[in-house]
Amino acid sequence: MKNKIKILVLLVLVLSINASQKTDSDYFEISKNLKLMASVYEKLNDFYVDEVLPGRVMKKGIDAMLKSLDPYTVYISESQIEDFKFTTTGEYGGIGASIKKINGKIVISEIFENSPAQTAGVEIGDNLLQIDKTIVKDKSLNEIGGLLKGPSESIVSIKVKRDNFIETFKIKREDIQIPAVSYYNKINESTGIIKLNSFTNTASEEFKKAFQELLGKKTENLIIDLRSNGGGLLNEAVKIVNLFIPKGKLVVSTKSRIEQMNRSYFTTNKPIDTKIPIVVLIDEMSASASEIVAGSLQDLDRAVIIGNTSYGKGLVQQTKQVSFGGQIKLTVAKYYTPSGRCIQKIDYSSFEGKSKKIVDSLVQTFRTNNGRKVVDSRGIEPEIKIEPEYFSAITELLLSESIIFEFINNNIYKYKNDSIYPSSFSIQESFYNEFVDFVFKKEVKYQTASHFHLEELKQVAIKEKYLKENKKLFSIMDSVFKTNVKEDLTKHKKEIKFLLENEIISRKHFHKGRVEASLKQDPYILNAEKLFKDKESYYEILGFKE
Repeated sequence: MKNKIKILVLLVLVLSINASQKTDSDYFEISKNLKLMASVYEKLNDFYVDEVLPGRVMKKGIDAMLKSLDPYTVYISESQIEDFKFTTTGEYGGIGASIKKINGKIVISEIFENSPAQTAGVEIGDNLLQIDKTIVKDKSLNEIGGLLKGPSESIVSIKVKRDNFIETFKIKREDIQIPAVSYYNKINESTGIIKLNSFTNTASEEFKKAFQELLGKKTENLIIDLRSNGGGLLNEAVKIVNLFIPKGKLVVSTKSRIEQMNRSYFTTNKPIDTKIPIVVLIDEMSASASEIVAGSLQDLDRAVIIGNTSYGKGLVQQTKQVSFGGQIKLTVAKYYTPSGRCIQKIDYSSFEGKSKKIVDSLVQTFRTNNGRKVVDSRGIEPEIKIEPEYFSAITELLLSESIIFEFINNNIYKYKNDSIYPSSFSIQESFYNEFVDFVFKKEVKYQTASHFHLEELKQVAIKEKYLKENKKLFSIMDSVFKTNVKEDLTKHKKEIKFLLENEIISRKHFHKGRVEASLKQDPYILNAEKLFKDKESYYEILGFKE
């Protein structure tokens, strides 16, 4: 262990030399604190009651240091590099299947269309028992996922249980590409939709191909769905905006204390279509590159934004190599939309692990090309706001406990030979009643958020001696907010029925089927279609005057 201390001290000296490029005062602070770190670790190593693992302790120290700056600046160890690459490429070596744990069993929960798993005959609902020579029952999901992954062309053997029969599949792994565009199609005679899930390095090409195909089908209006898209590569966002904006227009700019990070990104290619009416759908989980696309098209008066105010991440990250095969992903700049606004919601200048929303008094107003007012520091605010919809407490339980998944697994045979069309498929009343019986047998227990907070209020009332005189009132509220399985299964039948149908659809039409099925009752889509039918209102919102 003494040798480890010597190595650490040597590292401190090396870092101290590099720090000498700073000013004298900076050099002193950096050198002092690096030596302090080495001194603290030396005392831990010499006197702590248990053996100190240097790698683990230092990793915790690095993570804590970076966490004090902002949540996006992180250290990526050599062992995490492959997982990080997946976030930028959407590609990994594997069989193309997802897993989850249900009632102590490892179950195949999703299979990608045309994947090695599908080709081999693996089915959703299969109970995974073994991977090569490893029994998976007591393994974590991360460990099992690691065993399923591997180099393309390598062979993996998996053993599953299905309908009380044991089956073994030998599967050749492939490079699995998770598409950035998860769905695109026409939703009516005139309107097409492109759902973009991420901004990986193939996003713009996938988007361009989808858009061109839709134009070939005489699409007159376009919906770009960026809901729950957490972003990705800035360049890919610029390329997508360029499909609709003439060459030479500013899309986004980045500003930093580091001069080489100050850049302006312009459209560089001839666009495909500068006239087609566009609606962009966003929600509170649309972030980063999603906000660049939505914000730029909004500032350039090229699209109407529908949905909820976006996440508000106006920060740019880059990765830099560090010692021993690791990388650091760090915030290097803020980005600004064409109007000059930065949509960053949280001020991290004195972060220290706590979020601090930029105060209203500092919010500034900017103007779009047509003179419409937009504001900074608040994410992207839509022109047409849709109130977010949330699942009920019982529905959340049915999902989190995989009760819907389990029921469909047990009953999917009833639809094995049926033709199922995602846009029109509906389960029969008798099937829903079977599900209700299934839930009752589970004897599920749950609590609404309202009832939870009522119980908290009751405890406060007891402490403040208000309960006795308000006992009748609390009793009434208790009866209102207390859960009732039978009533809730009836009350929330529409959303539960939709999820049952969606799970059945996924078995034949995979993820694309899920998306297509969801469109038929989507309030965002309905509002977009309504707006496209009223072109006068569409152009009025964008600030175009006759």
